[in-house]
Amino acid sequence: MDEHSLILEELGEHVAKQCNGDVLDHSVVYGELSLLVAAGDIKKVLRVLKTDTACLFHVLIDVCGVDFPERSPRFDVVYNLLSLKRNLRIRVKVAVGEDDQVPSVAAIFPSAGWYEREVWDLYGIFFSDHMDLRRILTDYGFDGHPLRKDFPLTGHVEVRYDDEYRRVVYEPVKLTQEFRNFDFLSPWEGMTPTLPGDEKAKTEEEQEDA
Repeated sequence: MDEHSLILEELGEHVAKQCNGDVLDHSVVYGELSLLVAAGDIKKVLRVLKTDTACLFHVLIDVCGVDFPERSPRFDVVYNLLSLKRNLRIRVKVAVGEDDQVPSVAAIFPSAGWYEREVWDLYGIFFSDHMDLRRILTDYGFDGHPLRKDFPLTGHVEVRYDDEYRRVVYEPVKLTQEFRNFDFLSPWEGMTPTLPGDEKAKTEEEQEDA
């Protein structure tokens, strides 16, 4: 273990001790310390990370979501923090289900207000006690949460300007043609020397004889 990883490992043990069991697990992954925290304890842990003299993580870089459709609980909420004083980064993860709520941390890190709105908009993860939890990237009438992996690529509605009504209107998605099942192999399955249907093509000798 190199010196940087050793520092992070010691920091993880220190944070776990200061949080009195609120940190479920900690590990050093890709050169960064990663903590696993229960949703109900996220505010207490982030407050320790911000105020403890051995941490001083005063900068909340981002709050993002991760979708694991086949896992239970389905989502991770990830908080990325930076300590300018210690020149260290830390990642805090909270695992939540589709119906679970995560306490808002905007009172601790004001920038979290917009980040949490983005996670709510794109993943549908609800943040309790948020002062203004509404969509931030999609429109007010948008149906669904577009970064969920089960969200259709075409979306549910399409937008166009209507000359008759002189405004933008929303309509259910209408594909220009029905889905057709082609016989070609997908690029992920590799390519064979001949594709289905090539046996119908004439060889060069057959073409010359003709």
